[in-house]
Amino acid sequence: MSLKNTAEDYGSIAKWLHWSTAVLFLGSYISVYYRHWFTEKETPENWIALQLHLSIGVSIAVIVALRIVWRMRNRQPEPEAGTKLEHMAAHIGHLALYAMMVIMPVTGYIGTGVNTEYFSLFDIPKFEDTQLFTTLVSDGLGVTFKEFEKPVDFIHKDIMGAWVVWLLILGHVSAALYHQFVKKDRTLYKMTTSN
Repeated sequence: MSLKNTAEDYGSIAKWLHWSTAVLFLGSYISVYYRHWFTEKETPENWIALQLHLSIGVSIAVIVALRIVWRMRNRQPEPEAGTKLEHMAAHIGHLALYAMMVIMPVTGYIGTGVNTEYFSLFDIPKFEDTQLFTTLVSDGLGVTFKEFEKPVDFIHKDIMGAWVVWLLILGHVSAALYHQFVKKDRTLYKMTTSN
């Protein structure tokens, strides 16, 4: 199996980055829903679920950064046959997915009022305690963390997390299944099989 992409298929690195992102997003949602549905506030279980969610979010940010660099420095497989509209929809869909993969970890980090105990290995200071917060938000905008946190949380939780992420994932999975079962082309195989 090739590490790099070819004209026909994604390489093993692109596949690893793709599926790692998918698994991490799933883990992020499981941890946050577990926290909200099955734990009481201010309990050790609630804190552990929150820290798991935050640690996964940091991991997503790192993987997505690597993924963007890899995508920019690597060729993409040739698209399967399709109409201009299909290719445009695929391009827009991928741009939206990448935007979501950047926005979610960034808003998650800057809107969190606690340090991240990264998988209990080391602490990552909360955004409020950074010089960047002081320079851009506190001094620059003249707002407190509480005032800053509200719109950021709205984007992270109420808009993106509550429905935009789900719609984008549903669209992505639906497109893959459409290619597999309706068009019967190699789109899904490019990301799932060995070269």
